[in-house]
Amino acid sequence: MPSDQSAPRPRLALFDLDHTLLPLDSDYEWGEFTTRIGWTDREEFGRRNQAFYDDYVAGRLDVHDYVRFATEAVRLRGAAAAAEAHARFMREVIAPAIHAQARALLQKHHDAGDEVLIITATNEFVTRPIAQALGVPQLLATELARDADGWITGEILGVPCMREGKVQRMQQWLAGRGLSWQDVDSTFYSDSMNDVPLLEKVNHPVATNPDARLRALAQERGWRVLDLFHA
Repeated sequence: MPSDQSAPRPRLALFDLDHTLLPLDSDYEWGEFTTRIGWTDREEFGRRNQAFYDDYVAGRLDVHDYVRFATEAVRLRGAAAAAEAHARFMREVIAPAIHAQARALLQKHHDAGDEVLIITATNEFVTRPIAQALGVPQLLATELARDADGWITGEILGVPCMREGKVQRMQQWLAGRGLSWQDVDSTFYSDSMNDVPLLEKVNHPVATNPDARLRALAQERGWRVLDLFHA
């Protein structure tokens, strides 16, 4: 028997990262950063990086191919050089892009006692330090497989955290805590049409800094629209 049907459900505040909490795409910007520091060829890498980004926006990205491509420079340089480069990336690219509006929104949910998670398609190497900088310890990102030495292989571990995979990853997270969707009061902020499956799953979808397609869908569905900042 349930213990207390009148007890309030735990509240979850879920956030996409790129173009939602940040006015940029951290995966794309990491790729551009590796070119600036001489790790990748400007012309060839730039062309492929833009093509993959266009595929993501269009909803046709092959995430396995992309992750192999996006992590190649990191894999070749090794853990120490990768950590040093990422720290510089945080200082030069990410820190200036963390807006007060994003921090305030996260703090509002923290203050309300909500459990806050960032759920992003961008891989864990790029995003874990960003989540930490935003004060969000709970991160669901595309996880990377590792070799016997603990270094990334370029393959994805488990379910890629994008499109329907975000719903699967959230269901796994809930199940690990003995919960289901019906047990929680969930809000999800996202800018992307790729996130429609999760927006449809939560109690309170919020189209955040949406592009024209998602804005139109949100208006059609009666979803809240939030223009947190203008990139």
